[in-house]
Amino acid sequence: MDLGDLRREYITKGVARNDLDSCPFRQFETWFNQAQQSEINDPTAFSLATASADGQPTLRTVLLKLFDEVGFVFFTNYNSKKGQQLNENSQVAMLFPWLLLERQIKITGTAERISAEQSAKYFASRPRGSQLGAWISEQSDPLQSRKVLEDKFAQALQDLSGKDVPMPESWGGYKVVPTSIEFWQGRENRLHDRFRYDLSEASEWEITRLEP
Repeated sequence: MDLGDLRREYITKGVARNDLDSCPFRQFETWFNQAQQSEINDPTAFSLATASADGQPTLRTVLLKLFDEVGFVFFTNYNSKKGQQLNENSQVAMLFPWLLLERQIKITGTAERISAEQSAKYFASRPRGSQLGAWISEQSDPLQSRKVLEDKFAQALQDLSGKDVPMPESWGGYKVVPTSIEFWQGRENRLHDRFRYDLSEASEWEITRLEP
């Protein structure tokens, strides 16, 4: 299928250097708040790229659950494929595609496990169904059928009726500590605005405008 004629024109107002906050985390918060107001889909959803020790890449969508001026937190099964790759290679990339705003944010950095206490606090806030799903799931392992999964869930419902759902030992959070954060704004004639924050050796953020 030839998709060469399938295209769109970018019409959103651009971004100037003076519009940017000196701190990339505050700039992220500004754009995130605007995405919450405009995006039809979940603005917390981002693509997470990981790679094995031999460089084999994998990409999937996960949800952002916390960010501060240190990094960005998501949760997963530590025994999943992403967890296994992060054990081998902690370097990651994240991409937030906020298409209605004609924006994207690309983050590269290192993923570090957060404490069990921090993970438990978030786990306790999850809906019970999500807790049970994490309890029964052997994420990324082969599954014989949908019925096997549903039977496991039904059994957990019965076994844990009236009880708190324990957080699995294999479940928890990662914080991506960035070394680079790029803000991209679509512009007319593909003359896009791109600004990258890089962490210097002095632990200060430096901003560079990039060619589109």
